Amino acid sequence: MRPHHWSYTQFSQFNADDSLLLVSGVFVGPHNSSAGEIAVFSLDGFNLLSRVRNKPYDVFGCWLNNTHLISGNLHRMGRVTSCSVLWLNKAFQDVESENLNVVKRLYKIQNLNASTIRMVMVADCPELLAEAGDEGVESPEFHPLEFEMEERGEEDEEREEEDSDFAGEQPSLARGLLGFFPEEVGAFAEPLSARVHEEQFETKVAQWYAKYRTKCPDRNLPATEGNQTRKYLIFTTGCLTYSPHQIGIKQLLPHQMTTEGPVLGEERSRNEFFDSLDHVINIHGHIIGMGLSPDHRYLYVNSRSWPRDCVISDPMCPPPIAEEIELRVFDLKSLREVKAPLRAHRAYTPNNECFFIFLDVSRDFVASGAEDRCGYIWDRHYSVSLETLPHKDVVNSVAFCPVDQELLLSASDDYTIKVWRSRRSLRASAAYRSSCSLKSTIPRASRLKS
Repeated sequence: MRPHHWSYTQFSQFNADDSLLLVSGVFVGPHNSSAGEIAVFSLDGFNLLSRVRNKPYDVFGCWLNNTHLISGNLHRMGRVTSCSVLWLNKAFQDVESENLNVVKRLYKIQNLNASTIRMVMVADCPELLAEAGDEGVESPEFHPLEFEMEERGEEDEEREEEDSDFAGEQPSLARGLLGFFPEEVGAFAEPLSARVHEEQFETKVAQWYAKYRTKCPDRNLPATEGNQTRKYLIFTTGCLTYSPHQIGIKQLLPHQMTTEGPVLGEERSRNEFFDSLDHVINIHGHIIGMGLSPDHRYLYVNSRSWPRDCVISDPMCPPPIAEEIELRVFDLKSLREVKAPLRAHRAYTPNNECFFIFLDVSRDFVASGAEDRCGYIWDRHYSVSLETLPHKDVVNSVAFCPVDQELLLSASDDYTIKVWRSRRSLRASAAYRSSCSLKSTIPRASRLKS
């Protein structure tokens, strides 16, 4: 992808029938700023079908179905407040009519205290959230903030992010906020120009928004694909600091499964500026990886815990994180943690240098990379560590073979991809080779006679 100005690739995913490959990477744009981009390849000839902008790059992107993928975009609204927009994109853009959509906006979600949406994935399970409690709160009547969200050129956006002087934006932002808040925040806002720093006021705004950030979905909504299943977006987010420390869940509606039809979110009332989340899981730590079980019932989360009872007073200064990685397991049917965290793997980078450690889950096993130059495998059912997979540098990612869970690949910063097989499969393979070798040494006439 060098000809397309990519710095590196970081994520890939096949669609359901293995006909298309989604590759996500870091794109070097104007002024050497880094955004993300998704490329879609056809496995028939490995042709490049489309390129989709993806911002920030750690949204990664994912398949919604065989022909549509999800990407993200980010709009700054202040020092520590922003808006993430999730888009549905058609994988190939050779449309027959100019009236046919190839992209459609799905959701517009507010980010609090410098957080952003990352690591988007799709869960597809009929029993998902069946026993989850009503965590959401209905939003009160209020007037939406009128922020400018129009699409601008890529070069303009990058220049604005890098070169803008936010001091010049403060008066207009303050006026917009003062004109919209109810009495509980308005009382705080009145002396803004005299005593309150802009960041303090913005934090207060975020705290008020957080009260109405979740709202349970309508459980009577029809399922998709013949009333067989529902699809949910799962992603990392936050409300206290920029490091990802919450998991957001949002149900996709039937009309959102394709780029055809209405474009904007009809489930929002006219007084709601942002889409609410259906559920939020608090992790109390820095999330560095997520993976779904094959049946999409269980969510496995790699995280590095914060100190107990820590207080975050500045969103740009998150708490220190543990060196031990915890692999936590959540039942998406009840939204409860179902087992004690799996432990063994470690990480050493601080908050501002922390990177993703990808994991994978098969029918009976779960595996993860680590920064301690090893990959790890656990038994899903007994929660015991089974094996350590040595490398010479950080192990970034692991992946089970979809049709043979006793075959695993691990990728490392030592520039190697290693293939691992279970002892049982090695014995079976050796026995098969021995049998084939024995048959080849017996004369054909003897075999016919026997």
